[in-house]
Amino acid sequence: MKTAIIGAGLSGLCAGYELSKKGIDVAIFESKNVGGLASSYHVNDYHIEKYYHHIFRSDETILKLIDELGLNNKLEWLKGTTGYYINGKIYPLNTPREILQYPHLSLFDKVKLALLVLRSKRKNIEDLDNITATDLILNVAGKSVYENFFEPLLRSKFGDEKDNVSASWLLSRIKIRSDRSLGGERLGYMMGGFYSLIEAILKEIEDKGGEINKKAVNKIITKNNEVKGIEVDNKFIGCDNVISTISPMALNGIIGIPMRTRIKYQGTVCALFALNERLMDDMYWLNIKANVPFGAVIEHTNFAPLNNYGEHLVYVTSYFQSLNNPLWKLSEEEVIKMYLNGLKNLFQSFDEKAIKWWRLTRDIDTAPIFETGFKNKVLPYKTKIKGLYLAGMFSPPNYPERSMNGSIKTGFECAEEVIGDARV
Repeated sequence: MKTAIIGAGLSGLCAGYELSKKGIDVAIFESKNVGGLASSYHVNDYHIEKYYHHIFRSDETILKLIDELGLNNKLEWLKGTTGYYINGKIYPLNTPREILQYPHLSLFDKVKLALLVLRSKRKNIEDLDNITATDLILNVAGKSVYENFFEPLLRSKFGDEKDNVSASWLLSRIKIRSDRSLGGERLGYMMGGFYSLIEAILKEIEDKGGEINKKAVNKIITKNNEVKGIEVDNKFIGCDNVISTISPMALNGIIGIPMRTRIKYQGTVCALFALNERLMDDMYWLNIKANVPFGAVIEHTNFAPLNNYGEHLVYVTSYFQSLNNPLWKLSEEEVIKMYLNGLKNLFQSFDEKAIKWWRLTRDIDTAPIFETGFKNKVLPYKTKIKGLYLAGMFSPPNYPERSMNGSIKTGFECAEEVIGDARV
């Protein structure tokens, strides 16, 4: 039995890894970056992710995979400091004391915020799928907490779609980020980056006879509602099964039968700057309430050790919901100029001369918009076409929020569906 996998992101690679372990012939096709959203740049003898990544202690599937691949010695649990920029000042928000000292919420507001956090731990989160995050915040925590804390975060994440996002997404986000000690949050990262994880998975697949092809699949060939093969470079390749990990919209372009879905996607524009000096004092992740063209600044080397890189690395990132957004339409140089102007507005001492190099990555479908009713839009692994399977950010483990852990679990579960059907 031969299985073709479209897309070499974490879901596709892990599906291939699981299938190859069971002796199934696997061929993975990737037209862009092996690793997908977890792919890396190779700069100055080190690897650094194109999009910022870390994991949580609750991410059982990825932790088990790291152990299985013998990579535990590369995994570190590092302090991930968080702050909020508002009215020209950065406020750290890591410990109970720092949260109590935050001046833009009253003590009563902070009590209501704490009740919202407790609600994320106790309630069945999926029960709130049809309630908007905005309504939940206003009803539970009030207008002040919404305007001075959550609204800028929702806007930076979802833009004009912010009022459509479900409370299930919000509470899942709060739940995972509030799992911390009194000293703050510890996040997982791999020495050398998650590049080493991608490479280890690739090696296992190839050692078991699997193929990795850096080519695009032009068409999925079906007959009588059954997969017969794929077309690559105008050549037919026969296979029994196809696992598609690309977005349903992209899948529609290579299959004759439309895969209808109501899931909306958004894109990301992420710049990485290498600096010869630190941008922020001991701050890893900075959320922002200000008129700038990005929603967060992530100083990677205030998290992972600077000695691993020899230069300060800073991500500047924004989401977009329309292809007409200037961040998507403008040239890379024009986007970088916009981001630099924004950094100057936030950090008065920032000097462009500190920049050693920069890179920019843009993708149009980096994340679903988790709007109300999303639970009913989650796609099953099996389709109505025999032999065609779907695995990705639209799959059950990535609801109500996507993650590296969810994508890996998705790949494993989809592979088990294929294996189970082969036994029938």
